[in-house]
Amino acid sequence: MQIYLPIAELPVNIFLVLGMGIAVGFISGMFGIGGGFLMTPLLIFIGISPAVAVASVASHIAASSFSGAISYWRKRAIDLALAYLLLAGGIVGTAAGVWLFTTLRALDQLDLMIGLSYVTLLNIVGGLMIYESLRAIVRARQGNPVMLRRPGSHTWLHGLPFKLRFKRSMVYVSAIPVWVIGFIIGFIGAIMGIGGGFLLVPMLIYFLRVPTATVIGTTMVLTLVTMASATVMHSATNHLVDVVLAFILMVGGVIGAQFGARAGQKMSGEWLRLLLGLLVLAVGLRFAFALGVRPDDLFSIRLVEGAP
Repeated sequence: MQIYLPIAELPVNIFLVLGMGIAVGFISGMFGIGGGFLMTPLLIFIGISPAVAVASVASHIAASSFSGAISYWRKRAIDLALAYLLLAGGIVGTAAGVWLFTTLRALDQLDLMIGLSYVTLLNIVGGLMIYESLRAIVRARQGNPVMLRRPGSHTWLHGLPFKLRFKRSMVYVSAIPVWVIGFIIGFIGAIMGIGGGFLLVPMLIYFLRVPTATVIGTTMVLTLVTMASATVMHSATNHLVDVVLAFILMVGGVIGAQFGARAGQKMSGEWLRLLLGLLVLAVGLRFAFALGVRPDDLFSIRLVEGAP
């Protein structure tokens, strides 16, 4: 069954898009991520322009994160104090990212930047996550598990001023790195159409030593607010949000996230990080392959606003 997307300006199979939304929503709920790192490339692979994909996926990520966050809220697995501070930086980062997105689009360099960003970021992060997770699994089987929060251990981050105590996560750290992490996630999310959960989860675990159980729910709260903000900003400034596409993805995302959240709570943290690393690396390699393939059409026509 074909349906026409008015902003993307092409027909797509509604069941294919709905199935993609459910699958990515399941992954979002399972790993505590927005899923945009997977959904945006999938939409590009089926012919939707990168600019429309990035802008439209933000709403899908927000819907999936909202559904998953409710599940973790019921289980008291969200650190609201930490989430509020992350949001303070995340909203500022989102605004900066939307501004850069608009500037690059005006220079006609947006598609290339999105492609190169995905290839670089996903392959590096995926490889590092797989390496760390395998080490943790091997050490756990040898009876010498990795302690992510060694008593009395500190890094240079713990020496920064403006320290706050986050009771739910049982950490006492400076507000500065928390704000900076939020800014980075919001900035990247606005440009690449990703919730940033696959970056935020390891940052909170390894830099701030936040427990894995608390990280996932807290990440969803940040993803929800930043992606909802990005949707509004992209719609107001670039007019690239395809409402029809976003609605289909949102329906699938909400359904899939509920089942994913239940599955994720039954797995150990090491195996969750390993599976997420494999998924991130696989998407990065597929994107690299797509960039290297010679396109069927070597030229494209683009209407310039204000041109006669």
